[in-house]
Amino acid sequence: MPSDTTSTVRAAAILPEGGPALPSRISWGAVIAGSLIAAVIAAMLNVLGAAIGATTVDAVAQATPGAARMGIGAAIWLVIANTLALAAGGYTAARLSGTADDTDGILHGLAVWAVAFLVSAVLIGNLLAGLASTASTAVGSVAGGAGSAISGMASQAVPGVSPSALVDRARDTLRGTGGDPQAMTTEQRSAEITSLLGRRIARGGFADEERARLDALVAAEFGIAAEEASRRVQAMEAEAQRTATEAATRARQAADATARAASIGAFGTVAALLLGAIAAVLGARRGTRDRIALQAPDLVRRPV
Repeated sequence: MPSDTTSTVRAAAILPEGGPALPSRISWGAVIAGSLIAAVIAAMLNVLGAAIGATTVDAVAQATPGAARMGIGAAIWLVIANTLALAAGGYTAARLSGTADDTDGILHGLAVWAVAFLVSAVLIGNLLAGLASTASTAVGSVAGGAGSAISGMASQAVPGVSPSALVDRARDTLRGTGGDPQAMTTEQRSAEITSLLGRRIARGGFADEERARLDALVAAEFGIAAEEASRRVQAMEAEAQRTATEAATRARQAADATARAASIGAFGTVAALLLGAIAAVLGARRGTRDRIALQAPDLVRRPV
């Protein structure tokens, strides 16, 4: 038997063929405990980060950091907080599992990382679902209240007039479309002009007969010459085309910005997950019991 200056190592037990299976080497209690500790530490640090961020807001002095700086700072703090939390969780799981095997300790740390990620994903998903449900309920309530308010205002403005009577009045207004613009009332001309403009917006342009009809309606409505009416319609079309082009450009820019933000967010999430996994592994490696007192006679020793 070697002297006491040698280090203790574990002897591998060779099972005969058909022998009993190896016992489980994972401690789910240790994994759950490590995950809970990681979640609590992450929550505490994130609340602390929110408190620190709130102290930078100074609406009176108008010295509040911009949204970009606040977002970058929040993302960096989130990564740091989760990394520290997973390192502590991995250390706890490996230590409580009682294993002296490096691989087992590392796997316990990765298990904590996976459980913590799944729990966080479920919690965040439930939070977003709750916010969406609250928002939809609020929008429905506002819409219902607005409808009631409009009905009440209509009843007060036109006492004794039912909604069906208002519809009949609108139908009477539209019935005059297509006639001589000079013989039409202002309401009839306005209704037909609105209809023509709506078709122009939907199709992106006027047909020849629609342009001529709109020129005649505008001339009759404002008491101007046909040439002046045509000039005004053309100016309106040019302005509408310019507005549509600008709107399309802004929409494309917004889509590009959204795509870039989604890409950066996805890469950031992957990086945060990798850092979390590394932190959990390092914490578990630190918490693995490298030396234990073993009294079993079948252990062997080797010189240092």
